[in-house]
Amino acid sequence: MGSAHPPVGATSHRPSLRPSLDRLGLSPGKRTRLKRLLFHHGPGGGTLLVLPIDQGLEHGPVDFFANPEALDPDYQFRLAREGHFSAIAVHIGLAEKYYPAYAGEVPLILKLNGKTAIPSDAQAFSALTGTVEDAVRLGADAVGYTVYVGSPAQDRDFDQFHRIRADCDRFGMPLIVWAYPRGEAVAKKGGKESLYAIDYSARVALELGADVVKVNYPVASEKDKESPAPYSTLALSPEAAFRKVVESAGRALVLVSGGEKVGDTELVGKVRSSMEAGATGIIFGRNLWQRPWKDALELTRNLHAIFREYAESAP
Repeated sequence: MGSAHPPVGATSHRPSLRPSLDRLGLSPGKRTRLKRLLFHHGPGGGTLLVLPIDQGLEHGPVDFFANPEALDPDYQFRLAREGHFSAIAVHIGLAEKYYPAYAGEVPLILKLNGKTAIPSDAQAFSALTGTVEDAVRLGADAVGYTVYVGSPAQDRDFDQFHRIRADCDRFGMPLIVWAYPRGEAVAKKGGKESLYAIDYSARVALELGADVVKVNYPVASEKDKESPAPYSTLALSPEAAFRKVVESAGRALVLVSGGEKVGDTELVGKVRSSMEAGATGIIFGRNLWQRPWKDALELTRNLHAIFREYAESAP
C-alpha cells in the first residue's frame, strides 16, 4: 500500500486553480481540522480521498447487491482504514454504531442531512439527520450538507443550511456542501448533468459559504442546447468544462463525486482529468466498495499514486 504521506517536494503538477489553505479564509478551528484531512491522512499533500457510505439512506440497500459484503458497514470502515483514505463520510447512525472502533485511525465526515430515493426529485429536499454538535461529540473533522440547487424547496434548504453554517462557524467545523442540481426547472435547462447546472451549483455553494464543494463531473449531451446562453453554444472538452466548474467554486476546494460504478480505465481517467482541472480530490463510494476487497484495495493504491503527482508541501 502506498504511503499515506507523500514526500515533501513530490509535486509534478500543481493546478493553479486549486486554492491554498491560506486563501480559504478559515478560522483556526476549521483550518486545523481541514489541514488534518489534507496533509495528515490519506494521500496527503493537500489532496483528499474520501469514502462515502451514505448510499444506504439515499438509495436503499439496492446498491449493496453488487458486492454483498459491503452491506455490512464495517466493510467500508475497514476499507477506509486499510486503504488510507482521508476520511469516511457517513450519517449519524453508522457513525455512532461503527465509527468508535476506528476513531483516531480514520477521520470522520458526518453527513447532516439526507433523504430516501422513494419520493420524486421534483421537490427535492434533504431533512436534517444530525447536528454540528453531534459531529464535535463524535470527533469529526468536517460535516457534509446536501443543497439541491434549483429545487422548488430550495428556500427551505437555504434556511436550514444557514443554521448549519452558523453552527460550523461557532464550533470551527469545516463545511462540505454536496451541491446537486435537481428539479423540473433544471431538467428543462439542460438537465442535472449539464455544465450549466453543475457550474451554477458550484457557484451557489461558494456563495452560501461552503469550505469544500462536492460536485458531479459535467456530462455533455444534446440536452445542452436547452441550457441558457452562452452554455447552449459552448463546445468545451470534458477537462475544460470541469475547469470552468472549479473556477466558479472560487475559494472553495472541489471534490469530484464518483457516481455509478464504472470500469477502472474510465475511473482513473476521470480522476486524473479532475486533478488536472484543479480539483482537490475525489469522493468515490460505489466505484470502490462495490468491488471485491482485493480489487478495491488495488484500485485505491492506484489512486494514491495519482494523487502523489499533485502533492504539495504543508503550509
